Amino acid sequence: MKTISEKILSAKSGRDARAGDIVVCRVDWVLATDASSPMAIDYFNRMGGERLFDPSRVLLAMDHYSPPTIPRTAGFHDQMRTFARGRGADLHDVGDGISFQILSESGAALPGDLVIGADSHTVTCGALNLFATGVGSSDVAAAMITGRTWLKVPESIKIVLTGTRRPRVSAKDVALALVADIGADGASYQALEFHGPALPGLSLEDRLVICNMAVEMDAKASIFPVDGQTEAYLAGRAKRPFSPIEADASAAYSRDVAIDLSSLTPRIALPHAPDNVVPIERAVGTPIHMVFIGTCTGGRVPDIHEAIAVLEAGGGRIAPGVQLVVTPASREVQLRLLEDGSLRALAAMGAVITTPGCGACCGTSGAIPADGMNVLSTANRNFKARMGNANAAIYLASPAACAAAALTGRITDPR
Repeated sequence: MKTISEKILSAKSGRDARAGDIVVCRVDWVLATDASSPMAIDYFNRMGGERLFDPSRVLLAMDHYSPPTIPRTAGFHDQMRTFARGRGADLHDVGDGISFQILSESGAALPGDLVIGADSHTVTCGALNLFATGVGSSDVAAAMITGRTWLKVPESIKIVLTGTRRPRVSAKDVALALVADIGADGASYQALEFHGPALPGLSLEDRLVICNMAVEMDAKASIFPVDGQTEAYLAGRAKRPFSPIEADASAAYSRDVAIDLSSLTPRIALPHAPDNVVPIERAVGTPIHMVFIGTCTGGRVPDIHEAIAVLEAGGGRIAPGVQLVVTPASREVQLRLLEDGSLRALAAMGAVITTPGCGACCGTSGAIPADGMNVLSTANRNFKARMGNANAAIYLASPAACAAAALTGRITDPR
């Protein structure tokens, strides 16, 4: 009897794989970013690599330095372009978006797949009922050449979600509650596997947010089952037939964690750790100088719509002294927000709208906070200096809570 992770890694390794086993697996997708591709390309060359195992399954994305701000990072992009031209890799240039967001939208990654990427938040793709995990640049290079990677099959934690979310309680609040419950290293080299009657109430975009934050618990992977939400998202996207991967009823888990969404309230992570989570009312009134809505944990269409709903309900006037920065997670998201008027509405309110990608999240492109600023962000990390300035303080919350702070100039309960 097996978990979803054990089933996928058994199929990809061709052996009866169980938690704790070391396996060599066929990979379906290899991802690299402009923060990891230069090193991966160097390893590729040092390993004697000549051609990619399958160019259509190697995706390179310029997302962390999008656009580049110094000659060195512009050079990274040129190196990626040259490599992709010579070997046929699927290259996504500045403005196309975040690597695993692009893959999740493409319909190419499907249930049962194995995805590796040199970005720890590659785990996000697990929302699609597949095994996705972050690896080092040398492992990416080896997989580019061989189409294989080695993994230890992780134990799994069974996450049981019950109840129904109340208004203004978002997927980010679910994710923060999980991080607080499990802790920064409480899921170390384990997979989170989601179950429970609350799942139909979580859209695929909600699941992407929750899977993304698994890394803040040190998880190796984070996986949802297939249901109507998955099928609705993949309808018109899926590029080949797929079969759902289900856990066996008697599969063994390292432990169970239950969260009742009916009792969940808005959460906020205080500086300087994603697991420093409290109910938002404990931080209400804290002055906020910059609000960042975007990146891979808050830059999808439903996230932006959630924020706009709060902004418009509050009169659509950004508080004096607050800079609102909005960064779509991908070009597809940007185009949908242009078509429905969302970006125009945000611009009319005074928001700064930046190039799709990671944006201000990691401090390498986009807006950077000044000394002494408090930032409220939809991103996944708030480590000291994360956004490029060690003298700023970063708080993490939902798009609704971020929008409420943009209206008031202080942390505000979005309810």
